[in-house]
Amino acid sequence: MARDAPSIDAYGDGGFRLSGVRHEGSVLIVQDQAQAWPVSGAADLTPESLSAILAVGSRDVEFLLLGMGAANALPPRDVREALSRAGIGLEFMDTPTAARMYNVLTAEGRRLAAALIAI
Repeated sequence: MARDAPSIDAYGDGGFRLSGVRHEGSVLIVQDQAQAWPVSGAADLTPESLSAILAVGSRDVEFLLLGMGAANALPPRDVREALSRAGIGLEFMDTPTAARMYNVLTAEGRRLAAALIAI
């Protein structure tokens, strides 16, 4: 299956440039589709905020690449447990690292979702 994942061209100033298009705020990329994500920090991170990923499930998403903002932080326990129950792996790191890793992993054809808190 051909992938049409957006590339992350830039990040910062409160948003991202995905495949040449500016997106204000945090973004969620699921099944190669980017959408606005109303999470501005770790305190907003809940299983409900990841419902689009949980709904897709492990059949289409190997793992979630979670950008936690300017600094890495441990995601809340209920988020980690919800992903585990869904059979979806979790890799979390600061958003700049996650943005770079996303581009590498999608180029390799990996089936991942990305949830990136804007910085």
